[in-house]
This record gives sequence, structure tokens and C-alpha cells, in this order.
Amino acid sequence: MSIQEQKNNPLHGKTLAFIVTQLFEHYGWAELGYLLRFECFIKDPSIKSSLKFLRKQEWARKKVEKLYLDTFN
Repeated sequence: MSIQEQKNNPLHGKTLAFIVTQLFEHYGWAELGYLLRFECFIKDPSIKSSLKFLRKQEWARKKVEKLYLDTFN
């Protein structure tokens, strides 16, 4: 990616842990579970378990990133 592409990327410099933490602080686990329907947000949720799942499932990570952008941008 070029520097220009990164400049226009609103997620540039934001880690997945930061994104999940911000969403959790904004919505809480129950609301995240309702909005995204991911087991990691519903059954015994934690930042650690969520990150483990999201790092393995690119489709799920993209949904989380989209919710973050829709919420905070």
C-alpha cells in the first residue's frame, strides 16, 4: 500500500484490540452480541476471546471494523 492509501484509511494505526475495546466501552457485550451475533460477544465474552476469534475469521473482523467506522466516523 502506498502512503496515500494509508492516509485515507480511517483504520490506519488502530489495532484490533483498540477497536474491540472502543466498541465494548460504547455498546457493552450484550449490544455487541445483538448487533453482530458473534458467539464471542454472547457467551462468556471478553476482549481476549473476541480477539482470538476475530484474528482467525477475516469476515467477522471486517464486520467489526465496519461497525467501528459506522459508530465513530
